[in-house]
Amino acid sequence: MASDVSLPPEASTYSRLIAMQFMGTERPWLSLYVSRNTYIRVGVAEWKVTNPVHVVCYYRYLKFYPNGKFLYKISSQKLKEVAKCMNFRASKTDCVHKGDYGLDGDLIKAAILYPGLRRTLLRIHLRVRGTTVGANNRLDLLKLVTTGVDDSELNDPNDDMLGVVEGWQEDETHNPDVPAITHKRGLTPFVFVPFEEVETSVLNLPVDQMDYFVTG
Repeated sequence: MASDVSLPPEASTYSRLIAMQFMGTERPWLSLYVSRNTYIRVGVAEWKVTNPVHVVCYYRYLKFYPNGKFLYKISSQKLKEVAKCMNFRASKTDCVHKGDYGLDGDLIKAAILYPGLRRTLLRIHLRVRGTTVGANNRLDLLKLVTTGVDDSELNDPNDDMLGVVEGWQEDETHNPDVPAITHKRGLTPFVFVPFEEVETSVLNLPVDQMDYFVTG
């Protein structure tokens, strides 16, 4: 099946975003948005190497659904390894988190509740853009904030997390033990990868073959 998913410019951002993922691919549930991030880590000095450094690579994965739900995973695992577990049947060991998102023009706001003794909300702001007219094949990561939430605000594990944080300020937290933190690293734009390219995408390359990926 062809992978041409371009839609007319007058189509809504929502319909074009979902179409990028759910049209024109044989297995749309395996198509993802991927952010590949790298950083330098200083290693341990050895006999002949006195100032060793290592390039560390990790990924952020996003998958959107038409009902306003989305999946998120951060991992060192490569795209071809993660694609099959990015679904609502994923086990706890897969560390795939479920959340809610909404669109306003070309902006996406999303929120996830991390489990644990001290409930933590991850708030994500993205901007949709395309490298060609009518395609939403890039997501710029504008903001990544973790913040605390009071248990009294959560009536049900399936609550709409966007509704919980509606009207909150960027640095607002509702749990003094979990301060609001705006993250400045790991903000490489997301690239849309259709199922047909999951196995062959250059995003699977190790750092010794591709230390940095230019998203375009």
